[in-house]
Amino acid sequence: MPVPARPLLLLLFIGALAGAFWRAPSPAAPAFAPPPAATPSTLPALFVNEMLWRDAGLVAAAPNLTELPDGRIAAAWLAGPDDAMAVHFSVRDRGGWRSPVRVATLETTAGGTFAQIGRLGNPVLHAEGSWLHLWYGSSMLGSSINHSVSTDGGKSWTKPVRLQTSPFANFGGAVRTAPVTLADGGLGLAISHDFIGQHGEWLRLSPTGQILDKLRLPATTGTLQPAVAALDEQRAMAMLRDAGPVPESVRVATTDSGGQRWQAGEALAVPNPNASVALLRLKSGRLLLAGNPAGGRQALLLWLSADQGKTWQEARTVETAPDGGADYGNPSLLLGRDGRIHLAYDWRRQGIKAVTFSEAWLDGAQP
Repeated sequence: MPVPARPLLLLLFIGALAGAFWRAPSPAAPAFAPPPAATPSTLPALFVNEMLWRDAGLVAAAPNLTELPDGRIAAAWLAGPDDAMAVHFSVRDRGGWRSPVRVATLETTAGGTFAQIGRLGNPVLHAEGSWLHLWYGSSMLGSSINHSVSTDGGKSWTKPVRLQTSPFANFGGAVRTAPVTLADGGLGLAISHDFIGQHGEWLRLSPTGQILDKLRLPATTGTLQPAVAALDEQRAMAMLRDAGPVPESVRVATTDSGGQRWQAGEALAVPNPNASVALLRLKSGRLLLAGNPAGGRQALLLWLSADQGKTWQEARTVETAPDGGADYGNPSLLLGRDGRIHLAYDWRRQGIKAVTFSEAWLDGAQP
């Protein structure tokens, strides 16, 4: 009996699809771009702080930093009325921080993603050659991650596209910290999952931005906002905000397989009052951690590790105040190509403070 035409075509299509899938090359085993060899920093003691942005009557929060190809520092953060915050963008050149522009709003995000948007979430910037990436959150019933690109240094941006990070109506994704460069030209993006539980996740992105893999960052309690630093081609550490029922310490996950597998590590002897942290590998090879003390966000502290994260020593207090309005949270760290260390953080929820310093200052030298 002859096979009907439509089922025959369907069988041929399925066969061709299976053949194409079989021939499709599998992604190479993941690996981190090797960090530069550790060398002593020769910069003298340096510490400069300035107000990046402040506008009376508006809320500002969650800054993120990157370095453009020409050496200028770029920042993105949330600002506006509490119920209608937008992503702002500014660049620092020799004349200081330029007047910011809004690069994502409720309206532009809704128009680009064809979704109803209730509020926007934390932004993350990453400069890659002539491309400047922006990831940021949005939420209505649940949170999602949007991605936009600029090829002219932030003057114009593509329409945002939602990352497909969850099968549950794409709910539960949020970003906070900078991605990690991979050996194949792709990126590793650490995100939070906050829908039906709270934990960190690791997205492996291809050089063209597709999600190749997604892994949960294991922990013994609820965690959020992982910050990742690569130690070599295969090893990396993730420091996570302690979102457990009784927040105590910075939580840890590690990998020795280029991000292909992650293991829960022992919590650090560094307090964490359920607040975001920032992590950076310095020119000397040491690790730098920025966060808040056990009492809350009334102070911003820096810790150093000289043994790849096994032990930590408190190095410096960036800012502290005893009054109830003090809020110095959401730190973002960046190592400039010239060896200078850049830090941005919330300033009393009224503005964004930016600090530039050197390893010599971290080690106790005075400017």
